[in-house]
Amino acid sequence: MNMSTRTEARALRAAATLADPRWAAVQARDAAADGHFVYSVKTTGVYCRPSCGARPARPENVAFHATPAEAEGAGFRPCRRCRPEAPPLAQRQAALVAELCRAIASADGPPSLEALAERAGLSVSHLHRTFKAVTGLTPRAWAAAHRAQRLRTALDAPGARVTDAIYDAGYGAASRFYEEADEVLGMTPTAWRAGGADTDIRFAIGQCSLGAILVARSGRGVCAISLGDDPEQLARELQDRFARARLVGGDADFERLVAQVVGLVEAPGQGAELPLDVRGTAFQQRVWQALRAIPPGTTASYAEIAERIGAPAATRAVAQACGANPLAVAIPCHRVVRRDGSLSGYRWGVERKRSLLAREGAPVAAGPAT
Repeated sequence: MNMSTRTEARALRAAATLADPRWAAVQARDAAADGHFVYSVKTTGVYCRPSCGARPARPENVAFHATPAEAEGAGFRPCRRCRPEAPPLAQRQAALVAELCRAIASADGPPSLEALAERAGLSVSHLHRTFKAVTGLTPRAWAAAHRAQRLRTALDAPGARVTDAIYDAGYGAASRFYEEADEVLGMTPTAWRAGGADTDIRFAIGQCSLGAILVARSGRGVCAISLGDDPEQLARELQDRFARARLVGGDADFERLVAQVVGLVEAPGQGAELPLDVRGTAFQQRVWQALRAIPPGTTASYAEIAERIGAPAATRAVAQACGANPLAVAIPCHRVVRRDGSLSGYRWGVERKRSLLAREGAPVAAGPAT
């Protein structure tokens, strides 16, 4: 083959590679393409994942393969840098974190970050980042959330003693638990065991420009703000949520709180300092805190919220936390939109979401409102 023929052959191979949509993924080092194909490099004899950080190869030297086995069958060996023959990095990290979560759950007390890092074979900082990226929580926060769940389960067991439940959940001292009982349970352990039967929830239902509005308050603060078309349905939902609490109609002082909340609905951009009783998982609370930081008149996407809480892979979980928000407007989940700026679902109806954003002057992109 003469020089001209070889040059023409290289040009044809390069053109074929450049025309293949997989080449764009290789150039972008797109991790989302990992597991869908691998590519080999003729001059090095290795094959890689699309996301490999190695120096880019010339397109005429690249070939694509559906699987690692296919690449190895063609005589290529796996890259030592990106390990294309192993499961994708995200899958390996998820498996590692799941194993660490099991270790935390089975330990008598929360393991130290150093002990977890040694178990994982990672540095402390790398372990911290990886754990948070997969779960949305730091190892310490995950351990605390798991311990709180163990406590709630133990308290729900028939005949269980409160003191035994506290120690069985992993609290080293009862005094340590009682210091944070309000945050863990939202009430005393005795009240929790009684299903909140000793807890008073004051509430009232009124009207605003978006329909019926229910406002409820516990001893800690406002615990529910709901919007809807049917006042009776709003009351039933509150009863279901606080099944054994005493629901008490609001008095004149409470009506002033309701008026304050209605004012927040009518002019959501003005903001209001309301005492809130926010009950949710550790992850939900982090999402809700991030929502409260979105300035009036602006929006953020679910992916952006996931980034802000340090869990970029948790977009779907962020959307679920928004859907579980019990405090309309006070926790402004209406300011969260799709990546393209269009409206997504809203617990109290997409048209109410659109109206709230319009009152704040927030731009909304055209798109399906589902």
